[in-house]
Order: sequence, then C-alpha cells, then structure tokens
Amino acid sequence: MLQRRLTATAIIAIVTVAVSTIAIIGGVDYWAVAGGFIPGRLSGAIDIPGALPAWITPFSSALLHGSWAHLGVNMLMLAFCGSQVERIIGGSALVFAYVVGGLVAVLAQFLVNPSSPIPMVGASGAISALFGLYALFFGQPKQVTRNQKLNRSIHVAWLLVTWVVLQWMAEILAGGQGMMLATPAHIGGFIAGLMMQRPLLLWRYRKA
Repeated sequence: MLQRRLTATAIIAIVTVAVSTIAIIGGVDYWAVAGGFIPGRLSGAIDIPGALPAWITPFSSALLHGSWAHLGVNMLMLAFCGSQVERIIGGSALVFAYVVGGLVAVLAQFLVNPSSPIPMVGASGAISALFGLYALFFGQPKQVTRNQKLNRSIHVAWLLVTWVVLQWMAEILAGGQGMMLATPAHIGGFIAGLMMQRPLLLWRYRKA
C-alpha cells in the first residue's frame, strides 16, 4: 500500500514550524534581528553585524515567528486556506503564490517606511496572498449588474476594501502599531493573491 504524499501546504507548515520552534526556544529577540526583515537594512540605513544577508531576510522572515501563539494562528490559517487553494491550483502553483505573496508583502512593508528598524517576522504576508486566492475561488460575486465581468470587478474591489478595513481595525485595536503588526504587508500580500488568481488558473489548466 503506497503511502500518501505530503501536500505542498503540509511541507510549508512543517518547515515553518521547525524553524520557528528553533527560533522561539533559542531566543526570539535574537533571531528576529538576525533573520527578520528590517526595512532599514535593505535601504542601507541600518547595519547589523552577524545577521543574515539583507537579501535573504524577505524569505527567512516568513519562517520565523514571535511566539507560540503567533505561530499557531498562522499555521491554522495556512492549513485552512492553503489546503483548499492547493486543491484547485496544485502544489507547485501554491508554493509559487506563497513565495510571491511573501515577497510582495515585504515590498509593501518596505515602501511604507524604508528606514524602519523594526524587524518583521511571520508568514502572515504570504498567507494573506492565499486568503486573496481563497476569497476569489470560493466567494460568489453578487449579481449587481447584467455584466458578469463588471460583477467580478465589483466583487474583487469589495474583497479588497473589506480586507483593508479589517487590517485598519486590527491596527487601531493594537494601539496604532501598524508597522509592528505589518499591516502594509498583509494588504500587499492580499492584493498579490487577488492578482494571481486568473494567471494561476490559466497555467493550471493550460492543457485542458
């Protein structure tokens, strides 16, 4: 009897949990600075001897989490959205979407404050991209007009506005610590997911 292969979602979760566990046990503060994404490092405003090269941190930061709760919540969201999205676009496309979403999230965080010294850690930006894909795959556009393309555009705009409002409310509840919560990264990742849905579907079913 053949063993069931691990899904791409499961592999991402296992690697993330392993790396984050080492970081949390070894000292989150150290690893957040050494491997987290710090906008000021990328812009050259900050130099941290002994840290990972700045160009690697957009990738390494997604594997690090600040606490067990942070890791647990993100992995639950990854397991839910990732597994559902992977069923539609496949494992390779899911990994692609996850990586691109994470990179766009980092870019959004950088553009908001290029000189920020605050480390960003966590997979929330990449997972936000999967949220965007999930919302489009499983959401049903309302029949606002007789034009289906226009209805789809309205649906996408509504999803984006809703996501931005949710992130803004979370920032307010956290006392305005938008950079600490990586609010721009969450929004950037979600937008990336919305934009990738059609190309990923076309690629998945290109031979159909």
